[in-house]
Parts: sequence; C-alpha cells; structure tokens
Amino acid sequence: MAQFKIALIVGSNRRESVNRKLALALARLGSPGFDFKFAQIDDLPLYNQDDEGNLPASVVRFKSEIAGADGVIFVTPEHNRSIPAVLKNAIDWGGRPWGKNSWTGKVAAVTGTSPGAIGSALAQQHLRQILGAQGVLLMGGETYITFKEGLIDSSGMVADESTRGFLKSFVDQFAALVARFATPALVAA
Repeated sequence: MAQFKIALIVGSNRRESVNRKLALALARLGSPGFDFKFAQIDDLPLYNQDDEGNLPASVVRFKSEIAGADGVIFVTPEHNRSIPAVLKNAIDWGGRPWGKNSWTGKVAAVTGTSPGAIGSALAQQHLRQILGAQGVLLMGGETYITFKEGLIDSSGMVADESTRGFLKSFVDQFAALVARFATPALVAA
C-alpha cells in the first residue's frame, strides 16, 4: 500500500499551543495512507546567510524532513497580524541556500486557530503569500478556526461535531491533492 509522508509544521513554540493541539487533531482525523510527523522548528537558529556554507545540524535535519515529505500542513497562530517569527525563520531556512530550496513543488495546506473571531486569517494570508513565492503548491480554500475551551477533548479529538466534519473535509481535500501531485514512498504491507 502507498504511504504518503505528511509533515506537520506548527507555527508556535509554545508548550501548550492550541495550534499544536489542532495539528494533532488533524492527524487523528487523517486519511488512510497518511503518515503524519511533526517537523520541529523551535530548535532552528535564527537564519543567517553566513551559516549557509556549514548548515547547523538542526537545519540539516529540518530540510531533510521537508525533502522527505510528500505534503506539508502548516498550522499557525497569528502574531501581530502576521505569522510568528519562529515559522518565518523555518521557512527561510527551508528555502536556502540558493539552489537548494526544500519547498519547491511541495503540496501544502494552511490552517490555524486563535481565540479571536477571525481565527488566524491574516497570518494565513501572509503565510500563503510567502509559500507561493517559495514554489509551494497550495491547496485552495480558507480554514479559519476559532479556538474555544473544549473544542479539542482530552484525547486530542475535535469534540464539536460540526467543526470535526469541517476539518475532516479539509484533511480529505488535502489527501486528494497529495494523491494527485505527490509520489508516495512505497512501504511493505
């Protein structure tokens, strides 16, 4: 059976991040044939072009995780009406050094949550602009989730039936896009 490797990138380094909880819930709603793995970004040093000749080990690991993924789901909060610095830093490292852009041709989807009524809409808009410039194949549509206490239960599942159905549709649409454009790694049955 074909297995698609999906990298989950959470745009927050907060331990109790609601976006990390949402990313885990998305993985649990996942599609058959999807292998979800979190790509760590909080250990990446601040991007510095001077370091491109001898990439730090955490950057090599991160770029390898992205290169090995068939698709990427970005789940981000909104910081000051844009994406968090930790996420922008990861995108910068993934796109460098020149000629070794790990993002080009990757199939990706963007979502996020916040307690506010527009659920990270402006951050997602900025993220889409940045990813488009990196050559990422972005899934269309908008997925803004207002995070409320109890939205995700203690087992990591989306408790609200309507939101669960909406997010399941999001994951299924992403699965169809990945299946169409990505070449999966074959694994033994």
